Amino acid sequence: MNFFKTHRDLLIGLAMLALFLVGLATLIAVTGWAEVKASMAQVGWGQFGILLALSLGNYALRALRWHLFAKALRLAIPLPRNAMIYLAGFALTITPGRVGELVRLRWIKRETGVGLMQSAPMMLGDRAADLAGVAVLLLISAFMGLGGAGGVYWVAGLALGLAILATNPKFLTKIITLGWRSFGRAPRLFAGLRRAVRQLALFSTPQIVLPALVLSTIGWLLEGYAFYLLLGWLGADMGFWMAVGIFLFAMLGGGATGLPGGLGGAEAVMVGLLSLQGVPLEIALPATLIIRITTLWFAILIGILIFPLAERKGPQHALEK
Repeated sequence: MNFFKTHRDLLIGLAMLALFLVGLATLIAVTGWAEVKASMAQVGWGQFGILLALSLGNYALRALRWHLFAKALRLAIPLPRNAMIYLAGFALTITPGRVGELVRLRWIKRETGVGLMQSAPMMLGDRAADLAGVAVLLLISAFMGLGGAGGVYWVAGLALGLAILATNPKFLTKIITLGWRSFGRAPRLFAGLRRAVRQLALFSTPQIVLPALVLSTIGWLLEGYAFYLLLGWLGADMGFWMAVGIFLFAMLGGGATGLPGGLGGAEAVMVGLLSLQGVPLEIALPATLIIRITTLWFAILIGILIFPLAERKGPQHALEK
């Protein structure tokens, strides 16, 4: 019983993965195993390596962005150690709500003494920066070829709006105050939340916002470019911005489901959008499977490999003077 309590998030993630694999196997069986296998065989190891390299570029830029947020909070953690902390968090991507990634804040507390509430703005800023970068690219894709099908403009606008609100100290303080007035309990918790969101003001300066947005945009563009290359290798040539838009729309669609890592939702949206563009299932399915392996599952693998290193206590750091 204790095992299930201790590993609850991991077991839920594995159960979700099992359901996803069963659904995927069923869909492939209906489409035809031979056709799907033949399409996947068109992608060689060298091409597979290019896809992984582009994803790795995205992760490196996101880790650099994480370090930028740490510098804004004056956390004196060296870039290599901070990047390790960030990348190791990918190991828990498929935990419900990705709450497992909060382990990054635990590592920061262990190395700097800074409490979770004080460093929590980094996690919020990280999510907001991803949303903003994807939204900007999705809007560009809509103008350059994707169009407004499926409410693309609305989805991109909503993502950008959420990114702005999620890092707006005044707005979040009002929400927290409203919560306190509604429940009237746990005053220390609400006071801590108010102190935490006030630190988001440090992320609202042009010196932080602009570099973070640039890093996010370039990073996600690398993965969108990987999807564009993959579709061409599989014989489904389409415009660059069309491919980028489909990939990013699927990422947002998967995230909107609330499932760990967008598992199932992102794949369904991607296959559906490709089909609407006339891409046959024997190509749409392998394309979706390969791009998810080289993005989501590659990130998880990197996290698993680095996790033990991050768990080791590094040199004691503190706040910058």
